[in-house]
Parts: sequence; structure tokens; C-alpha cells
Amino acid sequence: MKAFVFPGQGSQKVGMGTELAAASAAAREVFEEVDEALSQKLFTIMADGPEDQLTLTENAQPAIMANAIATLRVLEREFGVKLADTASCVAGHSLGEYTALCAVGAFDLATTARLLKLRGSAMQSAVPVGEGAMAALLGADIEKAKALAEAAAEGDVCEVANDNDPGQVVISGHKAAIERAVALVKEHGIKRGVLLPVSAPFHCSLMKPAADRMAEALQETPPGALAVPLYANVTAAKVTDPAEEKALLVEQVTGRVRWRESVGAMHADGVSHFVELGGKVLAPMIRKIASEAETSSLITMEDLETFAKENG
Repeated sequence: MKAFVFPGQGSQKVGMGTELAAASAAAREVFEEVDEALSQKLFTIMADGPEDQLTLTENAQPAIMANAIATLRVLEREFGVKLADTASCVAGHSLGEYTALCAVGAFDLATTARLLKLRGSAMQSAVPVGEGAMAALLGADIEKAKALAEAAAEGDVCEVANDNDPGQVVISGHKAAIERAVALVKEHGIKRGVLLPVSAPFHCSLMKPAADRMAEALQETPPGALAVPLYANVTAAKVTDPAEEKALLVEQVTGRVRWRESVGAMHADGVSHFVELGGKVLAPMIRKIASEAETSSLITMEDLETFAKENG
């Protein structure tokens, strides 16, 4: 069994999507539709930068989604490998959950782009610049990370944001608390704490204003039926009901990304091959979680052609 998985923020880079766009009309259509939906030349920023514009959360989120959906469309249209026939389930890391929902037909492309633009903008404006921070804890498991976050909080918000793999957990919250946590890592048996170059403290309770804005937006444009089941970030469990998924997307803004558990659950349910579309970020994590599973990262036309030959 295969799972198609979709990367989250941090996987963006200048030049993304350009090879696909040059080689395939299916990819160009995706980028054009996203530009039109956002009334913005997003693909120009993806292709040429500047990097600081691409890194802005409200640009990075729809850009990463567009790149992954373009990759999927090329796989489906040019190489004849359809998600619905190939994947038994899907999942995405943080914003990648929206990409996954677009991939299984729960949102159309234009709606997904607009929701992610709003999500990025809402997350950015939820906390004044400079007040929040995130840090990756390397060599930390979830229990060590929770204990550290508790010790460093001192009345501020300091919470586990992403449980990525058995040796990498990300914390999020008030800048002072995150800096205290980084200073305390050794005392908690954690190898290293690294402040992340992010513009806001994602996936913690400080994101409540953004969650409220997403609740309103999803009330107006709720997800439709899913072609295959999705494993949700906040529960690490299989979802097939659009109404349940709508609630989970709101919870996801402030909730923990339970990626390690999601991959474990998919693997336990029989997934032996994880296929990452549009990035090479998730595959290394997956190999640490389910070492005997096969992984593929599909980015270039060559990657897609090889995958199609082996799985057509």
C-alpha cells in the first residue's frame, strides 16, 4: 500500500516549479490558476524570488501547495498514474494537509490557494513580529520536549508544535520562553536546540486569532468528499468525514502536528511505500519513523518518469 504525502513550510525555495512548468502544460495550468485565484503573480516569486518575498508565510503556504499539486497533475496527466488508483491514503505536514485535501478533491485548487493565503496571513498577524519564536530540538523525544517546554514556560506560552520524528521535536511560543528552552536543552538530556528562521510561532495557543479566522473561512468553504482517506495532523488518525476534517483544520492552527504518530499509524495500517510530492523534507523523517518502509521524493520530470515506470 502507498501513501501520498505533502510537505509543509520550509520546503520552499527560489526556482521551485520552474522545471515542471517548462516541461508540462499540466503544471503551467496549476501555476496560472493559482495566480488568478490570488490575483497575484505568485509563480514569478516562486521562479525568480526575491527569497524574502517567497519566505513570507502568506506566499510560502500557497506556493508549496501549488508546487506539490503541479507535481501530482503532471504525474496523473502526463504519466497516467492517478492518485485515486495508486494511493490508499494521504497526509500532509501542517499546510500540507490542505494540499492533501486538494489532491483528493475535497477542495478545488483555487479554494485551496485562497484558504492558504488567508491561513498564512492570519498566522502572520496573530502575534506581533518579534514576540514569538520556534526552535527545533535535536535528539529530543516527545517526553523530553514536553518536560523542557514546561520548565521554560515560566508563565509564558511554550508548547510542543511538531512531533516530527523520533529525534526531532519543534517547540513554539513566546520568544523569551523559547530562548530559555534553548538554553536549558542540555539539562533535559537533549542534544541541541536551534532557533528556527520563522516569522511567527506556529501550532501553539498564541495562534488562536488565526484559528478563529480559519473557522469563519471554512464555514463558508467547507471541504467536500475525500477520494481516499486522510490522516489528520492533530489526531494522527484516519479521517473520511468532511465535517470532522473541517473541525480538525481549525484545531490544527493551534494544535500539535503529530507527524511521527501519523506515519506510524499509516505504516501500522499497511502502508509500505510513502511518496512525497514536491519536496524532499518528509522522506528523511519517514525513514527514521518506519525504517523498513520505502520512500520516494518526486520533484523533477525524471523522478516522475521513473516512478511512473515502476508503478504505472
